[in-house]
Amino acid sequence: MNGSSNIPRPANEPVLGYAPGSAERATLKAELERMAGETVEIPVIVGGKEIRTGEPSPVVSPHDHRRVLARAFPADAATIQSAIASAKAGWRTWSAMRFEDRAAVFLKAADLLAGPWRARVNAATMLGQSKTAFQAEIDSACELIDFWRFNVYFAEQLMREQPASAPLTWNRMEHRPLEGFVYAITPFNFTAIGGNLPTAPAIMGNVAIWKPAHTALLSNYYVMKVLEEAGLPPGVINFVSGDSVAVSNALLADRGLAGIHFTGSTAVFQSLWRTVGQNLPTYAGYPRIVGETGGKDFVLAHPSADADALAVALVRGAFEYQGQKCSAASRAYVPASLWPRVKERVLAMLAEIRMGDVRDFRNFMGAVIDRRAWDRLTGYLAQAKKDPGVTVLAGGNASMETGYFVEPTLLQVEDPTYRTMCEELFGPVLTLYVYPDARWAETLTLVDQTSPYALTGAVFAQDRRALAEADQALRHAAGNYYVNDKPTGAVVGQQPFGGARASGTNDKAGSILNLVRWVSPRSIKETFVPPKDYRYPFMGAE
Repeated sequence: MNGSSNIPRPANEPVLGYAPGSAERATLKAELERMAGETVEIPVIVGGKEIRTGEPSPVVSPHDHRRVLARAFPADAATIQSAIASAKAGWRTWSAMRFEDRAAVFLKAADLLAGPWRARVNAATMLGQSKTAFQAEIDSACELIDFWRFNVYFAEQLMREQPASAPLTWNRMEHRPLEGFVYAITPFNFTAIGGNLPTAPAIMGNVAIWKPAHTALLSNYYVMKVLEEAGLPPGVINFVSGDSVAVSNALLADRGLAGIHFTGSTAVFQSLWRTVGQNLPTYAGYPRIVGETGGKDFVLAHPSADADALAVALVRGAFEYQGQKCSAASRAYVPASLWPRVKERVLAMLAEIRMGDVRDFRNFMGAVIDRRAWDRLTGYLAQAKKDPGVTVLAGGNASMETGYFVEPTLLQVEDPTYRTMCEELFGPVLTLYVYPDARWAETLTLVDQTSPYALTGAVFAQDRRALAEADQALRHAAGNYYVNDKPTGAVVGQQPFGGARASGTNDKAGSILNLVRWVSPRSIKETFVPPKDYRYPFMGAE
């Protein structure tokens, strides 16, 4: 960094409302109509060049699976090796570039996304990932804009972290990028994560090979085009779709692997980690492994909780975006004294919820992402209907005639260790256990010990002593912990996101802590007047 970069202090991007009659609603509706009428080609992008090899595979709309939105070309073995070579070549110039010049790319990308690209990326997220207008707006627009602006600001702060200097010396710290490339593996459920995982390391001077989820390719492709328009040099981020196993096998076998930035399943993350461990002797350095995997997120209510606030938090927390958020409420614990009122409110809201094509803005929910997710969820529901001690209070049905639709489902269980209280479902299914009011302390222990995950959780209570007890008992049960609020909706710069235990490395996306993982500091000591005599004062004669 040369002198002061004077990065503007960021503010969170305002969330547009898309109310009837608004300009943003008309613009988004028009873009949805246009985009729904086309089928685009999505190439692999390596070194700034578009590559089309192999047989393209369809990218379909989850709520209308007969609608082919795009055809995506997979990377063959030669293209994957070309991406590795391109990243290594790009590293030489990008890692040496002034921070100010790197920062300008991402600040410009944020402004492009906030302006002329907003409707296109939001529409792609809606059609390709079945998000409503609001869910797309807070994800593919606001959160990604915030990631780019805040990460640049955090990067400047990190570079200002410098050591003290003693008389006659000057000490300084150079925050170098890692040597090699970062492998960014991104999920379907957040376009913002797709944009953040390769760019957070790139802001720090690293290069990345980005493997997006096939089911998010449309929106992720447009994010890549935003970066190109913002002036990102060729080779800094290489966009590689195709067979995940083939891509991973090639990248994890390369000496230049410097890091992995991952969001996805626990099983895949653990497999990647094992492979890296087996390959350690072959790498130039120890790869940085940063990952967020999932959760079995809880909502716990104390008898003093506000029943109406709790009911809204359960509905929004569990069923927005079809429960396909890593942070979505999946298990709930409600005291017997509150349950009648909470049950009444929740069931009334679920009876009103509309589900269908997200182009109809009256719908609160769309479809789950694909056939595999639909099969998994319907399997759980079919078993729940058979098992004793399980009551389906709402929903429980599904259809894939036009899209992969699963009704918002509320299960009540007599056994708090029933499988849907313990296993990650990643869909619109909330399992609820009613506990005796007098067993508050025991329920705290139950919440902490039921799941191997520790991503998000929420506690509702008006009694401050109860909140203090929960805070202590659940200190390690959630990396993002909410008091009298739903466990979803973390905002960049406000609630840095990530969990521990089986939920990942807790490196907190949306904060300076994540960026620390993508630098390799060098301490530099310069002595202005070096000694010219080897002897020390203590060696003098008496």
